[in-house]
Amino acid sequence: MSLAARVSRRIYLLASVTAVTVAAFSSNVSAQSLDAALAAAYINNPSLNSQRAGTRAVDENVPQALSGYRPNVSGNVSVGTQYARSTASGVSQDGTLTPRQYSLTITQTIFNGLLTANTTRRAESQVKGSRETLRNTEQTVMLNAVTAYMNVIQGIALLELQQQNLAALQQELRATRDRFNVGEVTRTDVAQAEARVAQAQYSVAQAVSNLSSYKAQYRQVIGVEPGKLTSPGPAIERKIPPSVEGVMAVATKEHPAVLASQYAVDAANFQVRMSEANLSPVLSVQGSLSQSYDQSESVDSATGAGVMLNLTVPFYQGGAEYSAVRQAKEYLSQARIEVDVNRDAVRTNAVQYWGALVAAKSQIEAAQAQVAANTLALEGVREEWRVGQRTTTDVLNAQTDLTNSKSALVQAQRDRVVAAYSLISVIGKLDAVNLALKVPVYNPKVHYDQVRDSWFGLRTPDGK
Repeated sequence: MSLAARVSRRIYLLASVTAVTVAAFSSNVSAQSLDAALAAAYINNPSLNSQRAGTRAVDENVPQALSGYRPNVSGNVSVGTQYARSTASGVSQDGTLTPRQYSLTITQTIFNGLLTANTTRRAESQVKGSRETLRNTEQTVMLNAVTAYMNVIQGIALLELQQQNLAALQQELRATRDRFNVGEVTRTDVAQAEARVAQAQYSVAQAVSNLSSYKAQYRQVIGVEPGKLTSPGPAIERKIPPSVEGVMAVATKEHPAVLASQYAVDAANFQVRMSEANLSPVLSVQGSLSQSYDQSESVDSATGAGVMLNLTVPFYQGGAEYSAVRQAKEYLSQARIEVDVNRDAVRTNAVQYWGALVAAKSQIEAAQAQVAANTLALEGVREEWRVGQRTTTDVLNAQTDLTNSKSALVQAQRDRVVAAYSLISVIGKLDAVNLALKVPVYNPKVHYDQVRDSWFGLRTPDGK
């Protein structure tokens, strides 16, 4: 083959290797796309469903806080029997009474140092924070689903490559044995080929084990067994800002972990005010209505009603209230620091995932060139081996190099997809709405509106 022909063939191989490896990377073509897997995870994942229940539980903090604006109503019923014996002028008299009393008391707080108002504001901040925590959990689940999905695709592709490598080495072993039988090669060449076949069999077994593990992780995260998966394209990368600085700018403002920590600062600030309210006077009004019967021999029944205005001024309570204020201030300081911690973590992740995406793109280009070169080299080595210019070891090494380069390409393609979705997660957009998943979107505000102004009732809005 002439030099020009070899160069032309190399260019052809480099141009076509992407299509070939993508076919191996997603050999089982079907309708089960990554979006379908993410939709299944959105519905089925237990961690996400657990966090939704936790968010609904936090919603109840608001009606609990609002109860401080409402009156407390209590009733009391007492009934009993009473025996009395009296003596007058030497004459004894026995008597039995059945005293009964019914009372109704209504207490309404008028002023408590804005304790109820600050408790309500803290509860509302906790609700907002819990929603961001839910959104962060959703992003984590979505990213885990992407990773599990791509791991299964990678596992299938690597298994197929190892099986192809085993078949090629077995063919080389048969050819080596044929040449050994006619005296063209030595027993050493046969042993080398047999060793490579055994190594390839080990690699196939390892690939099978890895794929089984990937499928188990897929089932855990997504909630269904993996079927025939299709490899996603690079379209998701259009949602990523064009620079790492842009990624960090968006991430530090919109990542749910950062927003949740900011709401935690608000809640801690209101906790300080709540602790300070314990030093404030409390003014309340109390109304009562009572009815009693058979309280004494001379009174058959009595009715009472009254209204009392109560003012309680705490002068000293052992110092616990002052300690609570200092403690709340320290928790506030901690919450403010946590905002910076989360921002630093988000920045670090932005740089890390950006670097991983850039590296994966470069690795794909390098691996494509390496596959093309190794394919051409293997063909040349085999031809030279047939005419006695190459050894069996050279052929076996060339076959191994080709398999390794194809495996590296598969790994780089997987890393590119995972890195891209990781960056989407960093900027806070890896959720059902921004991904336009075809699922009913869970709206935490619906449950909040259902319970916020609820005055009574034991059942949750879903009937439990």
